[in-house]
Amino acid sequence: MFWSQFLTIALVHFVALVSPGPDFAMITRNSLLYSRASGVYTSIGLALGIATHVAYCLLGIGLLISQSILLFSVIKYIGAAYLLYIGYKSLKAKPEREDEPVVIQNSEKTLTPLAAIRSGYLTNVLNPKATLFLLAVFTQVIDPVTPKLIQSLYGVEMVVVTFAWFSVVSVFLSHGLIQVKIMKFKHRIEHVTGVVLIALGIKVALASHK
Repeated sequence: MFWSQFLTIALVHFVALVSPGPDFAMITRNSLLYSRASGVYTSIGLALGIATHVAYCLLGIGLLISQSILLFSVIKYIGAAYLLYIGYKSLKAKPEREDEPVVIQNSEKTLTPLAAIRSGYLTNVLNPKATLFLLAVFTQVIDPVTPKLIQSLYGVEMVVVTFAWFSVVSVFLSHGLIQVKIMKFKHRIEHVTGVVLIALGIKVALASHK
């Protein structure tokens, strides 16, 4: 029974993981516009967000959040505001000066490890859809009689796979060949990601708790 649950959870989680959303938009932005390290640290933040969701679902707090319109609304509006803020900052990006030397990584636009982790963590943990997804997994896929230890192992698998997947994405997007190709268009890419993040922020704000 446990192996059947594990495989189901792993498949459902991976499908959700590779689907476009705030997490993918943030990892794309930080990997393309900053550095590979920034992308990997952002992946750590996203994985920590999943760990937080798993923790409160195991404690039963996830059900409380889903049933409370007030709590759900607070989370979604804070999350939406964060995405809108990052999107607005991205829209303000300006092109590099032509007289500046062309380098693969712009040292003036490097995220600190803490800032990258924070961006990933806040993007994931403040996404109400992630709350509902993990709650659905723990209430509808996992049998109630499954020991908490086994449920915790399911959670560990989701955390590890989240980090691994987004790390692979960040390594790919920060590859030297890709960086060279986009060097002259980085500000336009930041504008596009800004629009995407703002659109996702609006979507999050309109999310229903049902």
